Amino acid sequence: MTAGRGIRAVVGVALGAALLAAATPAAAMGRTDAALARPLATDTGECTASTRITDPVKALGVLQSGDAWQITQGAGVTVAVVDSGVAANPHLDGAMAGAIDLVGDGAGANADLNGHGTAIAGQIAARPLDGSGVEGLAPAARILSVRVFAGTESDQVKADFGPSVARLAAGIRTAADNGAQIINVSMSTATDDPGLRDAVAYAASRGSLVVASSGNRDNQLAIEENAADGARYPAGDPGAVGVAATDLSGVVTDASIHGPHVALAAPGQDILTTSTQGGDCIYVSDKPATSFATAYVSAAAALVAAAYPQETPAQWAYRLEVTAVRANPDQRTDAAGWGTIQPYEALVMVPGAGVRGPVSPFVSAEPVVSETPSAAVSVTARPPANSEAVFVGVIIAVLVAAALAIVGTLAVLRGRRCAGPHERTSSLPAAHASHGLYGDPPGGR
Repeated sequence: MTAGRGIRAVVGVALGAALLAAATPAAAMGRTDAALARPLATDTGECTASTRITDPVKALGVLQSGDAWQITQGAGVTVAVVDSGVAANPHLDGAMAGAIDLVGDGAGANADLNGHGTAIAGQIAARPLDGSGVEGLAPAARILSVRVFAGTESDQVKADFGPSVARLAAGIRTAADNGAQIINVSMSTATDDPGLRDAVAYAASRGSLVVASSGNRDNQLAIEENAADGARYPAGDPGAVGVAATDLSGVVTDASIHGPHVALAAPGQDILTTSTQGGDCIYVSDKPATSFATAYVSAAAALVAAAYPQETPAQWAYRLEVTAVRANPDQRTDAAGWGTIQPYEALVMVPGAGVRGPVSPFVSAEPVVSETPSAAVSVTARPPANSEAVFVGVIIAVLVAAALAIVGTLAVLRGRRCAGPHERTSSLPAAHASHGLYGDPPGGR
């Protein structure tokens, strides 16, 4: 962030640390789980209600927003932000689908005493305003706030208003029960908790995709000092999508926890978004943080869900994973998973046997054939004019294929009537759908 903007917001985010052991004072206060790492999103006080930052959001260019928005902006999809709550902000007017409080501290469902949840919500679905560069990646999606902690100060933790695994699991279930297709969890723990695992499975059974932070290395504000690589949860639970953060050059650094739970990466540094004061704010200008990367993957998932409402959460996740930019199309890494998301490519990807990468959840006996640019996973492909064009094109292709199949069948039957006993008919092999330029850098247009 440059000094010329007059804004310098600093965020201490420590969502990647593990839980305390069960013998901590938190457990001694009658709680069955220990507190999560401290998810702070405070600023220096320079982000006020009147603060407006006109610079565009850097990440939106990297994430192909212009092309993706020609297909969908996420209308019809609800993204749950299971976090510290979401405060009022002009960018979020008309974006809220509701708010639910599971903390019970008296602040109410519409409160955000920490600021973390409000920042995440803005990244996902902030509406544009004149004189401001803030805008979400899915600006037509709606936000359901599920408040699961009040803050991370010692008095809040002692009063049982801090982050907890049990309340986080309850928040995921609540989000699924209230119709959220995408559930953003910008928190993590090193403990493989059965209740949390069951909550992720429950969400999937209700048609919801859980997108979760992979965890951060920096533990200066964390409850415990363990910053070792390894699985974090709920990112590592079956059915969830774990997210690492890239820096300004597009690289996943050691700031993110690495491990088998990482599925995708997204921008997580120098994040321009909404603040609790009602204005604009820039967070984590010094190093990338997985909380904010998670928000962008949730927004990308919302775009995919809006374009393909008939598909399953696993299929939405697959679209993002198989089209992500990576050096080797057949291999994931513990640092970046399957690579950095490319939302437009995920929207135009045609599943088929020729697509390389993760195992496909799409069931198809024959690969899909298409002659349009949208059949390829390529950062140079051009989008259709709108979402209707995508659907009309698919319908036409299906009708043409069906007609050709009928004609071919009739021809074969007629040929069999006329052919001698030693004559045979032949068929052509099916064509394979093309696959894209996985090694290209994650550039935007």
